Amino acid sequence: MKADAVRGHLDGLLLAVLEPGPLHGYAIITAVQRRSGGVLELRTGTIYPALNRLERLGLLSSSWQSEGERRRRAYELTDAGRASLAGERTAWSEFTQAIGSVLNPGAQPGSSGTRPGLAT
Repeated sequence: MKADAVRGHLDGLLLAVLEPGPLHGYAIITAVQRRSGGVLELRTGTIYPALNRLERLGLLSSSWQSEGERRRRAYELTDAGRASLAGERTAWSEFTQAIGSVLNPGAQPGSSGTRPGLAT
């Protein structure tokens, strides 16, 4: 999948895979890949800056955890992160419905063809 397709949705993807509980960076990459059926392959150079930014924004917290002799930073959602994830899900639903209405106009029963609030 093109990197441009993920741009703008990375925060939501990261927040969603952290919803069940704390994960370290590689586990986050693996979770996104697994949930997407292998379609989305995030790179460490992409996710770590995003995780650091989300932590600075107060949406994630992190702590060092030991796994055997290896120490890894694990990230988890804060209450603000859970609220942000809910907003991301709402925005994604509205976005996909609007795009679907344009790409497949006959597929939306009862659609009037216009949706307020989605101006570009």
